[in-house]
Amino acid sequence: MKSLFRLIFIGFITIALAFSWLLFTDGTRFNEKSSYFFIADSSSAKELVLADIKQSKLLKYPLILELYVNLTGAWDHLKPGKYEIKKGQSIMRIARTISLGRIAEMKLVINHIRTKEEFAKLISKNFSPDSNQVMTFLNSPDSIQQWNVDTSNVFTLIIPNTYSFYWNVSLNKILEKLADANTSFWNKNDRKAKAAALHLTEKQVYILASIVDEETNYESDKYKIASVYINRLNKQMPLQACPTIKYAMKDFTLTRIYEKYLTNPSPYNTYKHKGLPPGPICTPMPKTIDIVLDAPKTNYLFFVAKSDFSGYHHFSSNFTEHNTYAKEYQKTLDIYMAEKQKKGN
Repeated sequence: MKSLFRLIFIGFITIALAFSWLLFTDGTRFNEKSSYFFIADSSSAKELVLADIKQSKLLKYPLILELYVNLTGAWDHLKPGKYEIKKGQSIMRIARTISLGRIAEMKLVINHIRTKEEFAKLISKNFSPDSNQVMTFLNSPDSIQQWNVDTSNVFTLIIPNTYSFYWNVSLNKILEKLADANTSFWNKNDRKAKAAALHLTEKQVYILASIVDEETNYESDKYKIASVYINRLNKQMPLQACPTIKYAMKDFTLTRIYEKYLTNPSPYNTYKHKGLPPGPICTPMPKTIDIVLDAPKTNYLFFVAKSDFSGYHHFSSNFTEHNTYAKEYQKTLDIYMAEKQKKGN
């Protein structure tokens, strides 16, 4: 009988040690730095989460997690949200994350966004609101009027940066944080005073910066392009900015702006309508906003891409000189397009 008890005791100790080892050793099986799982509804979370973890093969020992959370009642105070599992974490650490409701903060990385649809997709990819909810919110004057923006210029709230939110954040909280960051941005480096010196509002500077950002990637040219557009605004000349035509047509793949495109009735068509468009055509980089604010004083009124396709531009103060450069560029472009078409055939 003693031998039987001894065997049972040894077996129990062996199982306990094995369970403890599996509980405290590295329990993950993915290669990334982190992985995530969602809990949308705590009332049915246990079965759904365990099934998701097993199916996605996040853990080496999902059964150990299941046994442990059943023994400890880790699901009793569970919060809906997105939970992070870091590579190398033990089952014990993961279980504690679940039991303590340590919802992961998610990063919202905003760089260059052109449309509300792109923004909605970015939000729905990382947070609980879906694309339709985001679009409805952005297109509702009542939802966004608290930040002194309308449905056309709501993007002027967004200063590209990286922001942190919990997965189940509300759209109101997202816009609130973006608006606070916007206020902080404009309160620094004399930006408000510089905008006033240009006789432009902060929103107008942002809209102009969005056009400049779409014109070129070269900083040196951005300063000159900003000066061209400021000069044209001051002289009440139409901006005639090609990127606004692309935005008006919602076709950002256009490489040439043909005459037929210039009749588009959109208020974003700056060939047809004088002044700035009603809203930005992208979220410009903060540096580009500062470039507009620090634009040099020039007499330039025109610019056109150089015919060497370097990405740089010729700048002119009179139409005759500009027309010479423009014809040169168009001729070179025609030759290039013809050769490209010939190769394609």
